[in-house]
Amino acid sequence: MRKVSLRNLAAHKVRLALTVLSVVLGTAFVAGSFVFTDTLQRTFSSIFSDTAQGADVRVSAEDARSSGVPVSAADVISSLPDVRAVAPYVSGQIVVLDSSGAAVQTGGAPTIGEAYLPPERRLDEDAVFIAGSAPTAPGDVVINEGGATRSGLGVGDTTQVLVPSKGTVDVTVTGIYDTAVESGGYIGIQFTEGQADELFSDGEHVQYYDIAGTGVSQTELRDEIAAALPDSKVQTADDVRDEAQAEIEQALSFVNYFLLAFGAIALLVGTFIIYNTFSMIVAQRVRELALLRAIGASRGQVSRSVVLEALVVGVIGSAIGFAGGIGLAYGLRALLNAFDLGLPSGALALEPRTVVVAFAVGIVVTVLSAYAPARRAAKVPPIAAMREEFASAGDSLRVRTWIGVVIGAIGAAAVVIGAQSTGGAAAATVGAGAVAVIVAVALAAPSLSRPVVGALGSVLTRPFGPIGRLARTNSVRNPRRTAATAFALMLGLMLVSVIGVLGSTAKASVDALVDNGIEADYIFSGPPSIGIPTGAAAAAREVNGVDRVAVLHPVSVDIDDEPAFGVALEGSPEGLFDSVVVAGSPELQGDSIAVSSSASRDEGWALGSIVNMTSVDGQQVPVTVTSVYEDNPLVGQWMISNDVYQKVTPSIVRSDIVVLVGAAPGTDLNVLRTDLEAATKPFVVVQVQDRDEFKGSQGQQIDTLLAVLYGLLALAVVISVLGIVNTLALSVVERRREIGMLRAVGMQRPQVRRTIYLESLLIALFGAIVGLGLGVAFGWGFVRTLRDEGLGLLTVPWGQIVAMLFGSAVVGVLAALWPAVRAARTRPLEAITEP
Repeated sequence: MRKVSLRNLAAHKVRLALTVLSVVLGTAFVAGSFVFTDTLQRTFSSIFSDTAQGADVRVSAEDARSSGVPVSAADVISSLPDVRAVAPYVSGQIVVLDSSGAAVQTGGAPTIGEAYLPPERRLDEDAVFIAGSAPTAPGDVVINEGGATRSGLGVGDTTQVLVPSKGTVDVTVTGIYDTAVESGGYIGIQFTEGQADELFSDGEHVQYYDIAGTGVSQTELRDEIAAALPDSKVQTADDVRDEAQAEIEQALSFVNYFLLAFGAIALLVGTFIIYNTFSMIVAQRVRELALLRAIGASRGQVSRSVVLEALVVGVIGSAIGFAGGIGLAYGLRALLNAFDLGLPSGALALEPRTVVVAFAVGIVVTVLSAYAPARRAAKVPPIAAMREEFASAGDSLRVRTWIGVVIGAIGAAAVVIGAQSTGGAAAATVGAGAVAVIVAVALAAPSLSRPVVGALGSVLTRPFGPIGRLARTNSVRNPRRTAATAFALMLGLMLVSVIGVLGSTAKASVDALVDNGIEADYIFSGPPSIGIPTGAAAAAREVNGVDRVAVLHPVSVDIDDEPAFGVALEGSPEGLFDSVVVAGSPELQGDSIAVSSSASRDEGWALGSIVNMTSVDGQQVPVTVTSVYEDNPLVGQWMISNDVYQKVTPSIVRSDIVVLVGAAPGTDLNVLRTDLEAATKPFVVVQVQDRDEFKGSQGQQIDTLLAVLYGLLALAVVISVLGIVNTLALSVVERRREIGMLRAVGMQRPQVRRTIYLESLLIALFGAIVGLGLGVAFGWGFVRTLRDEGLGLLTVPWGQIVAMLFGSAVVGVLAALWPAVRAARTRPLEAITEP
């Protein structure tokens, strides 16, 4: 039986190649995901392994959002008997300008300014300068080698650095230093210690202190310092490094889950193709297997022979897929580097776990996909199977259809119920319902394919006469095969349409927010990482023709010992953004807070209620609810006055989210724009946009994210197309005698090809219609759960839906090209001769 199985594989090389290919694609995505994320993790780990080098203990603030550790703590630490040295650290995000005054782009990597410590004050090894020397006076800076290359700066060059909270600073490069790890687009600028304190601290705090001991253990020194500074966070250097590694792993786990989710989708699609393939192979070989049974092969031997073929396919496919995954990781990294995302570089990491998972997934999926057809083949009575008409017989679809209907009803109810609520639990309910519906469709799809494909065929194939009727008949004759082939494409297009609905809704919601909620003539925005530099709003107020300016600041506090996030309003919203007050005074002054209607309802905040806020530095600030406004995504759940903002937010972390500018009556807006751009030019990263431009920039960010998702989902669609090719090619083999008979009675080669084209077209459109319909329904459910997050305007991208339907028709025809040519080359006499 082993010889029979292996020789059968060797005798059908095309069929083997198509089956292996479906395993390769799914396995490659899983292996590539692991290799890529392991590489990122190892590279980042090597960067953070240098954290707290030379130190035994680090002292930082309990709350990372606070101003930091008081400078007075240095004297307390230095006075302890087991402390040898204390090194302070201050830093902040900055923007480096090139020779033309434009911001140096880092591709998303940070640009950090920090203090340079001389050798006698450093705890780790001294910086290695490859050119120049250390900074000695205010205005002197040194830059890392990668940053110097990216910015084009050399020793002796002068430029400017933008510090968001301080404005631009003139600097001169005195040296270029080496970093142990090549860190992508990262730029590190080091100032003199005094200037760094001035730029990145409030003069009363530092971010942390690294401490070296006199020879005691890290634990003993930690306990000694913790006793002296009970209000600070005291950690050993090993704990600091472990914490940094854990944060990196957590940050990268999202990327890993994200990529593996698409790998799972690819494998799921591949699984249906493999299952479909082995079902067809068994159907084609049923007489051969029956003959084996007739000459003495047992049921177990027959089923094991089919599983053995699947095992061989799984091993070969997994091996090729594993190698392809490594290539995919290389390609993904090269693609991201081409987009200049500032990722650190390093050798690809290949962990033993990746090898095990890739082979286990590929082999197990393939064997399980072949198990059901193998059992079905083993149950075939030998005499019945050798009858000519047996191959076309099929099991009843009634039981599986009714099971699918029941599961589908439960899943649809879960989607509807989840859509009535908001939050993570509601989204999980919708997701669970969606999974149930997908399972139901997989079960009921054969029965569903008959009326849908029949209806499509009666319309689309009518112009082709008898050839069209034959194609329609062939498409509905084997509903299991039609459904399994279409399901792969259905799944891919369902996911694409879900993302399309979410993306179009997000863009429509942003447009509605701007159109209905913002009345300002111009809007200032900045990079998400640093926001709008302090001073841009003040500069706008000085421009002729500006009538009013409002600024929204981000606020992070604790309310009832829980982290809470809102905004602070500086200026009046009148004429700039729509804030509909339903109760109380529209003015925000003194220790007042305005809350949204939903926050008032959920938290029990009414007019006159006292809300106890705790600043990140531990200061208690009670505020009074003076107004309630209609829910507004622009300002969120609550909004405090600028007076409260000054109390609860340390000066060093204050920033602006958005600046809204209103023109005075009669002002020429074009002239005003030119003047605003000139006034904000020193702030470099500030963009002056009108409402349409602001909507466009927000929509562009959404489109960029969607492009990444579509690119990853394209793999599932590619696998689906290959599945259609695979199925049609095997169908041609299965119907060889039938095609030969048609050719013998006069059907021409072009007519044979046209029949296969039409079959493929109907299968592809069936999958597309069901997939797009489910995608729109699931998209509606997820959008409903996010309505409190500002996605309240459901929008279906009908243009994209129509384009995908048309594209599916084209895909169906293209997928049929090779099988159709192969079918047309069938020689009539050879095909109808009994082998």
